[in-house]
Amino acid sequence: MGKPEFFVTAGAGERLQAMLHYRQALRIGDRVEISGQGGWDDDLVFPEDLEEEIVRAFDNVEKALNTAGATWRDVVHVNSYHLPQAPDQIGEVPTRVMAEQFRKRMGDRAPIWTQLGVAALGAPKMRVEIRVTAVLGQD
Repeated sequence: MGKPEFFVTAGAGERLQAMLHYRQALRIGDRVEISGQGGWDDDLVFPEDLEEEIVRAFDNVEKALNTAGATWRDVVHVNSYHLPQAPDQIGEVPTRVMAEQFRKRMGDRAPIWTQLGVAALGAPKMRVEIRVTAVLGQD
């Protein structure tokens, strides 16, 4: 199976490790797991626009994957956590943007996906968090 290797992404990942004592990615053999990624920049600031925040979260997932030697094309499983836009649904915008980003970054490969609405996330102003599992060598 292999020895666990932990990775810290440059910028926000380094800040989060210093502040909260966790890392952004783990690789064991051909499997990569990442910590949930928000739509923050390297200073842990979130954009006002929800669509931009979701795209940034995808960028941060990509950064964590790359640090551990994987890409979006290796992703097999996605969990996304959202502050709902209404009491009974996550909303059209998050669902649409998530699907657009899957198509853009993964091409014709579709992951399994669990999308959850939650009451709160780990940082003020945070509205989305994405966590993935990747298996190397899928292509």
